Amino acid sequence: MTSAQQTWAVVARGLEKTSVYGPLDLDIPVGGLTVLTGPAGSGRTCLLLTLAGRMKPKSGDLSVMGETRPKRIFARAAIGAVDDLDAVYDAVTVGALVTEKRRWDAPWYRLIVSSAQSVEDVCRPVFGPLPVPDPKAYVEDLSELDVFLLRVALANTKRPPLLVAGAVDQLSSTADQYTALARLVELGREQTVITATSNPVDDVGQRLVLETPGLTPNDLIHNEGTN
Repeated sequence: MTSAQQTWAVVARGLEKTSVYGPLDLDIPVGGLTVLTGPAGSGRTCLLLTLAGRMKPKSGDLSVMGETRPKRIFARAAIGAVDDLDAVYDAVTVGALVTEKRRWDAPWYRLIVSSAQSVEDVCRPVFGPLPVPDPKAYVEDLSELDVFLLRVALANTKRPPLLVAGAVDQLSSTADQYTALARLVELGREQTVITATSNPVDDVGQRLVLETPGLTPNDLIHNEGTN
């Protein structure tokens, strides 16, 4: 690994998806929380998906954790709390969601059973000092902030080098947005974390705030893969 790759988690030059985002130049350092600022909409969503290896750009150069191919970026990144990717059903319990994710992560021969300790183990790193949801609680009964943090926790069970979290301005409360940012800052102590917002960002301990011009605000439908 070169010194440049050690310094920068994401390096993008002329990154573009026609009529959706870009062209963009990005330099995101390894470690800490980086907040991308720009209008809500499909452009921002597609950019986050691209940085996590879930979507291919149309043109430009992108290196994420030293990887340049989307499938290799995919393996080095987790992404959660993005509605087009990981929306959860209201009529499902927290325990059922955690058990399902642990089964996806486990080898086929390992028996995974539901337990309150599993919910604690999956959620505590993301929730920190905040109360972890009751395993028997239904998603529809959780607060907006709890659902956001739960989705991040489910995405981050393998703790890859890069964690991309959906935009915090999907939370209607400004206080919740800053609580979410504070929790992402803590995760940034051990991972590189990227999120986004359309709102001004006060200092909550984030490492960097980057303006991302050229994002399409329209809610376009996309179905691009990583092949």
